[in-house]
Amino acid sequence: MNVLVVGGGGREHALVWKINQSPLVGKLYCAPGNAGTSELAENVDIGAEDIEKLLDFARANDIGLTVVGPEAALCEGIVDAFATAGLKAFGPDKKAALLEGSKAFMKKILSDANIPTAKYEKLTDPASALKTLEKFNGKVAVKADGLAAGKGVIICQSHAEAAQAIDLMMVKRAFGAAGDSIIIEELLEGEEASMLAFCDGENFIMMPSSQDHKRIGDGDTGPNTGGMGAYSPAPVVTPKIESMVEKEVMGKVMEAMKKDGRPYKGILYAGLMLTDSGPKVLEFNCRFGDPECQPILMRLKSDIVPLLLASVDGNLKNLSAQWSNRSTVCVVMASGGYPGPYEKGKEIYGLKEAASTEDVVVFHAGTTLDNDRVLTSGGRVLGVTASGVTVAEAIDTAYEAVSKISWDNVVFRKDIGHRAVGR
Repeated sequence: MNVLVVGGGGREHALVWKINQSPLVGKLYCAPGNAGTSELAENVDIGAEDIEKLLDFARANDIGLTVVGPEAALCEGIVDAFATAGLKAFGPDKKAALLEGSKAFMKKILSDANIPTAKYEKLTDPASALKTLEKFNGKVAVKADGLAAGKGVIICQSHAEAAQAIDLMMVKRAFGAAGDSIIIEELLEGEEASMLAFCDGENFIMMPSSQDHKRIGDGDTGPNTGGMGAYSPAPVVTPKIESMVEKEVMGKVMEAMKKDGRPYKGILYAGLMLTDSGPKVLEFNCRFGDPECQPILMRLKSDIVPLLLASVDGNLKNLSAQWSNRSTVCVVMASGGYPGPYEKGKEIYGLKEAASTEDVVVFHAGTTLDNDRVLTSGGRVLGVTASGVTVAEAIDTAYEAVSKISWDNVVFRKDIGHRAVGR
């Protein structure tokens, strides 16, 4: 069976890496891909949101399964288009992808399903938003309602900071149409974690826990990014919490989506805050997190392709997934200036040396090939991912590999996994 992976980031390289291990796969393609995916698949010069061209390519190349990585394509209806053409595509359809596409819709589903979340208000104009701040104690999260590439959340410690965030989103329109309406919600106290599942519309298979590092700077400082590193498992997620999330979050939202006429297939990602009163949902994503995908897939012992096919076909109840007991850590190496403006085209050195480190896979994100040279082409450039018997061992191995890679003005956090050490 020929397989097409849609996307060109670190998540998609990890998917290509795992799918390539399956004996069920014949020819493997990635559109548009990056320098890393080109070593395992044939890159195709089609953008991830160019649905018509992707559909034409799938028809012409006998693609038996298309695996969609990025949320934008899912929210635009790529799965619907492929299904209409009689082709299998992994991911939620457009109606179900609204769970990530609109934070206001997500909050409605949470309310309908009686799933704990933060108190919130939805606003559609700056004046009302500013007035609504008076209902909160000053510490709030201001969120763009629509898709903002993982950067549309601003944590505010005061009314003044929240007012600036409202101005940035609704007046300056920093996130474009995504900020035409916003969510203001209470700032929850606790530790964040992520739980993901393969879903087939009715049944689901849980994945091990993970924890992302959203801020650009060590000690969780600076602006939010798409993610500067992740590890799995997250020790803060105890077996009791895992069981609670499976039953009270994932099970309930699957039922609520089905009841709403939006049966959910694909990856369901729950971003959680573990509070003193139990886990509360911060967000749902309709795809693998990036960089959570990298450490999670490194732990997956099972062939991923049957899980992907069963999710599309509604047959997950007949399958299970096997996971390694080892810990995994991903350290993101980024271009200086990210998440703001940054330069591209910097040559990357030391990739072969890093990749030869035992228990390490270097996943590419913002990279491109220039003859035999690998150049930077994005904000987040690499996800250096390592496994170890303990999380501390995995951290040490990951940073050993990181130390072998260099380019002009590279940045990375030096404390990925710090919360897990010593638990």
